[in-house]
Amino acid sequence: MTHTPFTADDVAHMRAALSLASRGLGRCWPNPAVGCVIVRDGCVVGRGWTQPGGRPHAETVALAQAAGAAEGATAYVTLEPCSHVGKTPPCADALVAAGVARVVVAIGDPDPRVSGRGIARLRAAGITVDLGLLEEEAGLVTEGFLRRVIEGRPLVTLKLATTLDGRIATKAHESQWITGPVARSWGHGLRATHDAIMVGIGTALADDPELTCRLPGLEDRSPIRIVVDSRLRLPLTSRLVRDARRVPVWVATLAGGDARRRRAYQDCGVEVIEIQPDAVGVMPLGTVMAALGGRGLTRVLVEGGRNWRPPCSRRIWSTGWNGIARPRSLAATACLRRRASAWNGWTPPRASPAWMCAPPAMTRRRAIAASGDRPAVRRRKSPHFPLASRSGRA
Repeated sequence: MTHTPFTADDVAHMRAALSLASRGLGRCWPNPAVGCVIVRDGCVVGRGWTQPGGRPHAETVALAQAAGAAEGATAYVTLEPCSHVGKTPPCADALVAAGVARVVVAIGDPDPRVSGRGIARLRAAGITVDLGLLEEEAGLVTEGFLRRVIEGRPLVTLKLATTLDGRIATKAHESQWITGPVARSWGHGLRATHDAIMVGIGTALADDPELTCRLPGLEDRSPIRIVVDSRLRLPLTSRLVRDARRVPVWVATLAGGDARRRRAYQDCGVEVIEIQPDAVGVMPLGTVMAALGGRGLTRVLVEGGRNWRPPCSRRIWSTGWNGIARPRSLAATACLRRRASAWNGWTPPRASPAWMCAPPAMTRRRAIAASGDRPAVRRRKSPHFPLASRSGRA
């Protein structure tokens, strides 16, 4: 089939569909966050995105809004329409029944139940299908689902608030605040767009955090709270356990632990996930991530202390850095972006300026020198922050 060149209108409508898809991030797992825009004669007649819980699907919502106007229209979908019967009928069949004339798809669905069958179903019905519009952007929005299907684990985002020399707190474990109100609000926004937030037992014991999203209007977007606790040391009186029936709490622990304590957690509404130890008796984080992927999670936000950085920097199971830093000059900011990209081979999207971080050894002086520039105003030398083991999570 001859490929039809994409027009500026095609790009604009697909960008709108991607924006709609992002509304479902953190709310529709284990299903992917999908957006759909239906256009007829240059006018948008229907739009939709995957609803909380994963259904109804984006195409179903958009077709219901368009009603009879969908006949002869063009549908822009960020992910290949499903072709299998699950808890809802196939979206490919719904598009065929609505009489759309053309479907533009950003990326294919690697799920073995779909994987080209949705596009084949549409083409068999005489519908023109164009694939590959804004596929890179669509891959970023759908990356969590893609990793779960292809690699069996969720997308992992490591969020760090650090000084330019890579410190997260003072020697006395004081970290409030390294960042400002805007950065902290951004951090809560990250929580709202992830399926789960994960910390280690050290952070849970030191800070007794809530790990909820407390942005006005987004209080209902709090993700599942996960604590990696190999010996079940999380107190039953902690905020996490006390609030487990309102916002779910999962505890990942080594298999064969104290059965009485495990039942006590379960009585409080906490789900206990048992992980088999490795050869040296340690709980492998890769196995933890595989267990979370098996439960359907697609996006996990890690907020922890210094012990989380070494496994992430070695790229054992993380996808990339998502640190929040406070550079003291634009030159330092540009250098941080370059160094972060070279640090683990991951390029931060330029549309997200907060998606950057400094390697632990990066200092303010080295950052400015490497950028080939100097601050316009000489600033007082910042104090040295000895590395601490806790993060001051709230």
